[in-house]
Amino acid sequence: LHPSCSLTKSWTRYGYRGRDCRSNLYLLPTGEIVYFNASVVVLYNTEEQQQRHYLGHNDDVKCLSVHPDMVTIATGQVAGNSKDGKLLAPHVRVWDSVSLNTLHVIGMGVFDRAVSCVAFSKSNGGSFLCAADDANDHVLSVWNWQKEKQLADVKCSNDSVLATVFHPMDANLIVTCGKSHINFWTMEGNTLTKRQGLFEKHEKPKYVLCVAFAENGDAITGDSSGNIYVWAKGGYRISQVVSGAHEGGIFSVCVLKDGTMVSGGGKDRKVVLWDHDYKKQADMEVGESLGPVRALAEGKPGELFIGTTKNAIIRAAFPDTLTPIVQGHTDELWGLDVHPSMEQFVTCSQDKQVHLWDTNSHQPLWSKTIEDPGRSAGFHPSGAVLAVGTMTGRWLVLDTDTRDLVSMHTDGNEIISNIKYSPDGNFLAVASHDNFVYIYAVTENGRKYSRVGKCTVSIFF
Repeated sequence: LHPSCSLTKSWTRYGYRGRDCRSNLYLLPTGEIVYFNASVVVLYNTEEQQQRHYLGHNDDVKCLSVHPDMVTIATGQVAGNSKDGKLLAPHVRVWDSVSLNTLHVIGMGVFDRAVSCVAFSKSNGGSFLCAADDANDHVLSVWNWQKEKQLADVKCSNDSVLATVFHPMDANLIVTCGKSHINFWTMEGNTLTKRQGLFEKHEKPKYVLCVAFAENGDAITGDSSGNIYVWAKGGYRISQVVSGAHEGGIFSVCVLKDGTMVSGGGKDRKVVLWDHDYKKQADMEVGESLGPVRALAEGKPGELFIGTTKNAIIRAAFPDTLTPIVQGHTDELWGLDVHPSMEQFVTCSQDKQVHLWDTNSHQPLWSKTIEDPGRSAGFHPSGAVLAVGTMTGRWLVLDTDTRDLVSMHTDGNEIISNIKYSPDGNFLAVASHDNFVYIYAVTENGRKYSRVGKCTVSIFF
């Protein structure tokens, strides 16, 4: 890079962290959806095709909450390591989504391992913030975030905690859920007192996966057995059951502004619309390539945003409109190359997916599933074909127009860490972790390959 040049992050839309996070997709009044990927929080205006980025975090973001003012945002991160090897403490950052300025940093040195859940209160102007960390006891804490002062904390559960939310009508009532439990916490002074939700005669699920609130204050949960339970306001018992709402787990429930509700399924990949009495009104199914439903957010009237476990975001509308607007990989991404003449680039990942991207639309022109985890990629100088190296020693050549398999070879049984054509396109170098670089003669514009030798890589210290 020339000394007079600098790099600016203009687009990180190629991905969304849905694989192992939840409740992390919201629509802001600006028309932007907000979500995160790695350490970057993305604010994406889907109409204007523009992104902004909050860059205050120094390691992966794991959770997100939007304040009732719909401007202030809280995001929590994992513990990390600085460049000199020092531990970076997990913490929550509260920031302004218009200016992107950090307002407060909370819990530095208090949280352990990661902040896995975070939520603003609703009924007192949003002056409280609750968070759960990833310690063995999954400590739940409540903060006056404007004063950066901790108000209360308690050991929440030895088992995983998947959601923590304030009751929308009571700033002193917090609901947490996770493995085999739903707990209702009452805050009095600096003390948090627990009441366990009672399943009684109803099926006790392995996991309570998500919680939302009806207009009347009832809590609504979705669980790993595919059931929706309604917990009457002020009580700890189930008042209504929707059995078999989904086949498999329910990862998200979202109460819409009109009081109806949508739920999102994992195994069945369905989004279901329910009326005020929890009667099913409609459903639609997300395609297998996009993955199970992880998060749901209400968009403009009649519109939904769906986050999936395959790290995609979809704009949706009943009865059957499903338009992907964000797509990404779901495993380590090492393979990347830019097209020699067109505004395109290729990525391949250990998720066995190869994507050819258009840099203008930010959409994949095509995607292809290969047999082995991908590790490296390189375009032929003509752009007519591209080579993909895998984790197993196998490498293949794909037609960039049709994505058809042109050629396939194997060199050793270790990772193909790099794969590159010579500038004239007459040779291909295949670099393996077995310390050999295999050289191939290339003819017929990248469609025929014959091995002409191999180079031994010597490592000197």
